[in-house]
Amino acid sequence: MQQPGTFLRKRPAAASVRGMTSSGVQQLQEYLLPLLRALEGLGYISRHLDPIGYTHILARAGVAHVDLRAAKAGLAEWEAPYSALRPQLDLAADETIAAYDGLEEAAGPPEDITHAFRALRHAPRALEALYPLAGIVPPISRYFLDPAMREDAELHQRLLRQPTLENTGVIRLGNDPDARDTVWVYVPESHDPDKPAPVAFVLHGGSGRGRAFLWSWVRAARSRGVIVVAPTSVGQTWAIQGPDPDSPRLATALAFMRETWAIDERRILLAGMSDGGTFSYTSGLMGDSPFTHLAPVAAAFHPMLVAMADHDRVRGLPLHIIHGVRDWMFPVQMAEESHEHFTRAGANVTYRRLDDLSHAYGGDLSSMILDWLVDNPR
Repeated sequence: MQQPGTFLRKRPAAASVRGMTSSGVQQLQEYLLPLLRALEGLGYISRHLDPIGYTHILARAGVAHVDLRAAKAGLAEWEAPYSALRPQLDLAADETIAAYDGLEEAAGPPEDITHAFRALRHAPRALEALYPLAGIVPPISRYFLDPAMREDAELHQRLLRQPTLENTGVIRLGNDPDARDTVWVYVPESHDPDKPAPVAFVLHGGSGRGRAFLWSWVRAARSRGVIVVAPTSVGQTWAIQGPDPDSPRLATALAFMRETWAIDERRILLAGMSDGGTFSYTSGLMGDSPFTHLAPVAAAFHPMLVAMADHDRVRGLPLHIIHGVRDWMFPVQMAEESHEHFTRAGANVTYRRLDDLSHAYGGDLSSMILDWLVDNPR
């Protein structure tokens, strides 16, 4: 495992937003508010995406992207120091608008949900562009918190402190951001080296990437002080069958995390979406697995997973299962069977059956999982 790389992007030259004129504040607000609202709309669509009723889901997300497009088109030159913020805001806005363009195209005849999935790839890119400003622009900092925690003044103060601690924020472990062996890490800026933090390894779905899936977790992790590790599978998906090159890489990454940050050994989570959730079963149930908690979401399940698992490993294992009633890829009955079989085998199972969830993922699921992790040390 390579040493921590540079931050995802350096902060702009403007170290703070103090001293901005009232006209400058107004310019920022007129651009930032529709951008944040449009991003919230993308989050809603990602969480509720479903081939059935897709156009209605798109309509419920609102029209903040229309306001964003108008605001961007009408921008004048900004005065210093806020002119330093513009490149990151413009990049975030461009990615957000591109996502909505693709989503609207997917809704046109013939309606094609696969185009919607492709369009949503722009959403994490927008968040990746925006996040470097979270430490210096309070509204952006609040956006990257769970809604219930946005008025926590003490948390805000810790997250906005200057300068931030070394090796906190979004960190890339690897030289090539798009290489499959590159690992993406988020360490909350509030991290205290003297207080071990829970750590969550989060596994993307089939054909996904850790770089994108990380952004489904940053808001929840930043709100709770949890470190997130987002690797990418060696192949196009995780090693659910056959030779397993992925589990050794997870173990190596965890060893590196232990050497570099203070890790709470009672709270080491392996979670995943879809194929990532299925792999959290197959890898996390091995007798030598280093993970204390497992949290599969929308995962495939077969009773053989329990039959072949290490029985001592399963007994008392904290297991958090989330599955949607509307899941069109892996029927919810799979999760019902998983709940039944693992409970019978002695695991400590928490099961959430969500009536409004399809085969999709949203940040609220990350919040559910991390609340459970924090409240249930092993």
